[in-house]
Amino acid sequence: MANSIKTAEEQQSLSKGLYFFTIVRLCIVFIVICGMIYPLTSTAIAQVIMPSQANGSLLKNDAGVVVGSELIGQNFSDPALFHGRVSSIEYKAEASGSNNYGPSNLDMLQRTKDFITQWQVDNPDVPLNELPIDLVTNSGSGLDPHISPDSAIVQIPRISNLTGIPASQLEELVNQHTEGRDLGLFGEKRVNVLKLNMDLQKLVKS
Repeated sequence: MANSIKTAEEQQSLSKGLYFFTIVRLCIVFIVICGMIYPLTSTAIAQVIMPSQANGSLLKNDAGVVVGSELIGQNFSDPALFHGRVSSIEYKAEASGSNNYGPSNLDMLQRTKDFITQWQVDNPDVPLNELPIDLVTNSGSGLDPHISPDSAIVQIPRISNLTGIPASQLEELVNQHTEGRDLGLFGEKRVNVLKLNMDLQKLVKS
């Protein structure tokens, strides 16, 4: 009887040992597959199929220097350039998000008033009632690289006065950079501000 109990205990101990080593082997297999093979394979495929997107959709100037990503907005303060949306995080990609203020929040109201006041100073030729709402509102991420075509058009008088480029030529530039709805159905027409300013600077130099 004692030998039988001892044998059962030995078998149970052996089974636990086998389970343990099975679990260890499975962990090693999944670490190799999920932690090494899968990410390396997906990265390699992405680099072949869509290298630009895989590397951050970076944009370079004529000198080959990276000036930004077409996916992340920038704070353009030069009045001779097109400006993007208001960003409560100053377009810092590591701080993506917004304060999620309600329409009655005093900080947001003051920020909006300050922006409108500055807008009137910088754009005296544009009536305030023509100021598009997306120029005075923060996007959900605070990183939106796009503005509406109307938001680009209303900035043309200021830019034309400062650069000497005819308004008609600037309007054509905005039209060239106007992107349609995704698949013709989703989203709204939009203009990538960084791409637009890169071509604007080329016009200024020429």
